[in-house]
Amino acid sequence: MTTITTSSSSSNTSSASLLRRCQYRRPQFFFLSGPGPNTPTPLLVASAWTASSSSLCSKDDHRLLALLRAGHTDAAYHLLASNPSLPDSPVSASRLLAQLSYQGSSRAATLLHRLRARGALHLLDANSLSLAASAAARSNNPHLAYSLLISMLRRGLLPDRRAYTAALARLPPARALRLFDAVLHHLRRAPDDRTTSLPDTAAFNAALSACADAGDCTRFRHLFDQMPTWSAPPDALTYNVVIKMCARAGRKDLVARLLERILSSGLAPCATTFHSLVAAYVGFGDIPTAERIVQAMRERRTDICLLFRAVAAEADHQIISAEQQQMQSSVLDDIVAPEEEETAVPLLPKAYPPNSRVYTTLMKGYMNAGRVEDVVTMMRAMQREGETAPASRPDHVTYTTVISTLVAAGDIERARAVLEEMERAGVAASRVTYNVLMKGYCQQLQVGRARELLAVDMAEAGIEPDVVTYNTLIDGCVLTDDSAGAVALFNEMRGRGIAPSAVSYTTLMKAFAASGQPKVAHKVFEEMEKDPRVAVDRAAWNMLVEAYCREGQVEAAKKVVERMRARGVQADVATYGSLAKGIAVARRPGEALLLWEEIKRKRKEVEVDGEVLEALADVCVRAALFRKALEIVARMEEMGLEANKGKYKRMYVELHSRMFTSKHASQARQDRRRERKRAAEAFKFWLGLPNSYYATDWRLQDHD
Repeated sequence: MTTITTSSSSSNTSSASLLRRCQYRRPQFFFLSGPGPNTPTPLLVASAWTASSSSLCSKDDHRLLALLRAGHTDAAYHLLASNPSLPDSPVSASRLLAQLSYQGSSRAATLLHRLRARGALHLLDANSLSLAASAAARSNNPHLAYSLLISMLRRGLLPDRRAYTAALARLPPARALRLFDAVLHHLRRAPDDRTTSLPDTAAFNAALSACADAGDCTRFRHLFDQMPTWSAPPDALTYNVVIKMCARAGRKDLVARLLERILSSGLAPCATTFHSLVAAYVGFGDIPTAERIVQAMRERRTDICLLFRAVAAEADHQIISAEQQQMQSSVLDDIVAPEEEETAVPLLPKAYPPNSRVYTTLMKGYMNAGRVEDVVTMMRAMQREGETAPASRPDHVTYTTVISTLVAAGDIERARAVLEEMERAGVAASRVTYNVLMKGYCQQLQVGRARELLAVDMAEAGIEPDVVTYNTLIDGCVLTDDSAGAVALFNEMRGRGIAPSAVSYTTLMKAFAASGQPKVAHKVFEEMEKDPRVAVDRAAWNMLVEAYCREGQVEAAKKVVERMRARGVQADVATYGSLAKGIAVARRPGEALLLWEEIKRKRKEVEVDGEVLEALADVCVRAALFRKALEIVARMEEMGLEANKGKYKRMYVELHSRMFTSKHASQARQDRRRERKRAAEAFKFWLGLPNSYYATDWRLQDHD
């Protein structure tokens, strides 16, 4: 989303000058309650500023303001739609944006774009912009919220803390931290009257979570140390984020000490604390420790710190590699270490029995480890425990995890039985649940049953498909070589008003590449380039290269690679893999040599895999380019890959056993032949075939 910036035109000079004269008397909106049948409108504090500004309003603007004061927001919006010059006063603009933000972000965004196009964003005050930013963030449009908040700061307006906190929690980590830095910077320069903008603990928690997601320990420690400065003391949720940061940094030893640190700080842990601890050990791959924590919770133990002391002692004695030591950050040590070492084990204020979230997290650990039966056993235990403890009862996430595990194991019928069991238990399946099961059917090449799941089961459950649903079905058509079915699904998706994603286009290209129609795949690629909602990524370029290479059209593929590089997208291992296969299909040894030289030049930039090297080696052996073939297989051996000598023995015997038999050739030709023969003998030596190095003779029939 482009950052919304303010600008002014000559037509708005009088209003802008009035705003500058009255900047310390801007109106404030006070909201009495949330929206309801009779949605209360913002109460505008009367002031000399409002009286003087109203004289500048047009007749239609007075009418717009009257509708807003009467609470007729829809009528006011329709009036706005019929008159492109509205709103034309700060009062009506700010009030309209505030009331539209109550209804949602779409109409508010329309008003913002309209004011921006007119260069009239200066009409809006801090309160209305904060409300719009908060509404945008909560409506899953955090980038619009970011643009609004940055625009406010550039104008010298301080946003409400609730607005930027909502945006921080939903933005990508890098943007969230840039926004928080900007807010703190402007707050330090602002006057003392900034109470509603000062960051609280929740705001810092959102910023710390962004640091944890980014894996930035240094920035995390810097923000944590600033919290007392802003009168925002850490709470239990703060330490939950610390658990996540320590886990991300690989500090298993610190995670084991965090519960004791929370208690020593005079805080009471919450259910999320124990979920974070279990999730940390699942992330480490330490399933036994995660099981020990869950078992202690099931036993209602209040001395769990004793367990963590034992875990910490085990972590201290573990031998870690130099690479792990480099990953671990010491800046987190002081956060976790208690101020004074306690000899007595601190007790929890109460027992914390595991809930469905904790159980499901452990279940995901089993799933990642391939322990299918343990996943199913855990679900059964939750069902039994849920009869007396509703918090432990399996929810839709639990059942979806079990279905995902069974699908990954290829047991699709059992996964379907779990879905039916879920329905009998009265737990509504989500769209994700159906998508997972649908993917299982497609992997088993049962696309008909996958489509039945969409047409019957999802329709009866009242669940609308999304782009992931259709991408899964299109990929199923690719697996069954049904390019016509893939096109039909793509068109059906667009007919439902579902916008295709980059994966949608790439998967459709894959269907045409698999069916030997590179030109049709190219048309899909061009359609993707025209779609403003998606960005053409490297996967799409590589799929187009592969479409041509599958048919041996190396020249067309090379032109695509040239275009790709001109757009700033660098070739990767998939690009080189497709080119190598295309060269092998076309039997183009000259192209193989050029590609091999390029791979050698870019050795530090792109690390190709064994499949690429094997394809190039095949071409070189077939063309009797034994010196280059030996270079390529030497590279494979450097990478720890074992070349298929048996295959190359057969190729040599079948193709080159009668080389160098002609005695009628020029001297230059004989010299070249001697050089090639030396390379051939070296290649035979590598293969273990009789050669001149052994001074033995061999005949073709000996190796048939």
